[in-house]
Amino acid sequence: MSTPQINPEFAPILHPLGTGAIDFFLAASLYQARKISFSAAAALAGLGFDEFHYRLKEHFGSGFAIDDTDVLEDIALVRDPSETGT
Repeated sequence: MSTPQINPEFAPILHPLGTGAIDFFLAASLYQARKISFSAAAALAGLGFDEFHYRLKEHFGSGFAIDDTDVLEDIALVRDPSETGT
């Protein structure tokens, strides 16, 4: 498998964001697209949990990607714990 190459036109945009910007934004994009977990994205970006969370909030306005389906399931569980089947 060949190594992916970044489009050189990204360089002037990413350079002011510092070293690791490419890894962060790729990992964050995959996390936001729900392709990888938060912890996997943080590891791929080379950041700890808190730093990755901080940078997500800084650049995306939110630190966690929360799926509406998960929220609705949690609400249903709080309303009636027997709905989980356990």
